[in-house]
Amino acid sequence: MPDRPPTPPKREFSWSAVLKKLVFWVLLAAVTLVFLHLSSAGQEKALEVTYTAFDQQLAQGNVSEVTVEEGKRLTGRFKQPVRVKDKESTRFYTDLPFQNDPNDLERLRAANVIIRGSNSKGSITLILIQALPYVLLFGISMLIFRQMQAGGAKAFSFGKSKAKLLSGDTPKVTFADVAGADEAKAELQEIIEFLRDPQRFTRLGGRLPKGVLLVGPPGTGKTLLARAVAGEAGRPFFSMSGSDFVEMFVGVGASRVRDLFEQGKAHAPCIIFIDEIDAVGRHRGAGLGGGHDEREQTLNQLLVEMDGFDSSKGVIIMAATNRPEVLDAALLRAGRFDRQVVVDRPDVRGRAAILQVHARHVRLAPEVSLQVIAARTPGFAGADLANIVNEAALLAARKGKDAVGQADLEEAIDRVVAGLERKSRVLSETERDIVAHHEMGHALVAFNVAHADPVHKITIIPRGVAALGMTYQLPTEDRFLLTRSELEDRIAVLLGGRVAEELVYGEVSTGAHNDLERATEMARLMVMQYGMSEQLGPMTFGGGPQAMFLRGSGLPQEREYSEESARRIDGETRSIIDRI
Repeated sequence: MPDRPPTPPKREFSWSAVLKKLVFWVLLAAVTLVFLHLSSAGQEKALEVTYTAFDQQLAQGNVSEVTVEEGKRLTGRFKQPVRVKDKESTRFYTDLPFQNDPNDLERLRAANVIIRGSNSKGSITLILIQALPYVLLFGISMLIFRQMQAGGAKAFSFGKSKAKLLSGDTPKVTFADVAGADEAKAELQEIIEFLRDPQRFTRLGGRLPKGVLLVGPPGTGKTLLARAVAGEAGRPFFSMSGSDFVEMFVGVGASRVRDLFEQGKAHAPCIIFIDEIDAVGRHRGAGLGGGHDEREQTLNQLLVEMDGFDSSKGVIIMAATNRPEVLDAALLRAGRFDRQVVVDRPDVRGRAAILQVHARHVRLAPEVSLQVIAARTPGFAGADLANIVNEAALLAARKGKDAVGQADLEEAIDRVVAGLERKSRVLSETERDIVAHHEMGHALVAFNVAHADPVHKITIIPRGVAALGMTYQLPTEDRFLLTRSELEDRIAVLLGGRVAEELVYGEVSTGAHNDLERATEMARLMVMQYGMSEQLGPMTFGGGPQAMFLRGSGLPQEREYSEESARRIDGETRSIIDRI
């Protein structure tokens, strides 16, 4: 039995194709109208004259050409302009009193007038020209109407949520793509099990937390963790930033909150993720009027929606912030964001695991040791480590290498920490000698004190804005507590460069500016924050809440101590520096 020919695929109706055709015809009509307008812009307007006046001008020899239209009307042109009722023109038209009169033809020939044949299309052209503006207006109206239908009336959709839906077609992120956050992943594993099998947890009458708040410094992978939870559970993932809720229009933020939760209910079980929730969840009452009221209305709507939300439906609310201290207390109470998961900077083992994840798609040389790179990057977040691997790959490619070597990764760390090499900054022989002795002073002190990290690398290549040289120390382990002896040894290492200059040259230079700044800050923290002053005792001197995960926020601090205490603090800070 012969095979049947394949059935041609059925063509689907597409509004976009119709809109494209409509736009084409409207534009074509517009171009035609403009062309006709421009072609007729320089023409004179024809005057209506009586047949008697025409006869007089013909007798005077002032008619140059005529056109007979269907035997009823003459249109033509005078040789010299003729004035009729305060209007002057060389073009004219007149009605013929007698149709097909042979005498008219003879007189025209006798006057050497150019005679043209009948033009029956003139009236049709005139009608088309007059109708073109209406056709153009109708086409534009239809285009606007179709766009509103196809786009869901986008012009009036201010209150719709801007959340991005990541479904099965989106590349999946799993826990295998997240490293250095083992405790956070273990905490979120319960959320995954709930999304996979909600009945397992609700059969005994329990309920899971309605909301999970991920807190931690920038770049530690809070958003990546939320996407990994959705990828592991295989559920839809709605992602939206806190700043997307509030617009210039009043009431838009609350409307978007309602729409976001309605979408979540329609796609349950799913995850709703709000990134940077501190943009909309700050303490209420911070401002009076203006945009603050709109932000507070948005927060109120968010609180109401979370109160009326049933977690048994399989919808989990997740949010991320690096400033939990500014969030409203009502947002963090039980029944809303019940659970807080801290995603902190990784330790040395976590950094090594993160480097392994980001190096999967990079060709590494056999001599590369990611453990050394992890040890050289204390305090680095996941985003910083990803940047180092990427910078190393770019450096190796720029040099034409076949693989990324250890030197490329070391160079990438130097670039991230201190900046680019300043090859254009040429130091004199004297300056290079001073910089070399300065860095050697750091290294010698670090080698001789008991609690300093081992020296890993010394360079006198200028980098960044002001660094003329650097001494890199390689920590043997991550430290979370420091004793007074260890802090004093660190201050001694910082001051070693200036002492070396003074011993060798008998004077000091400006190269120790950053070292003095860091040493003074460390000594002041020992006195004011760590209670390591013998005279002031175990007391802290400072005011106001600090940003928990933001370093160097630059927020003004309220002084909560007297002038006398300030003088004693300055004296104790100097005594620490002098003693070392």
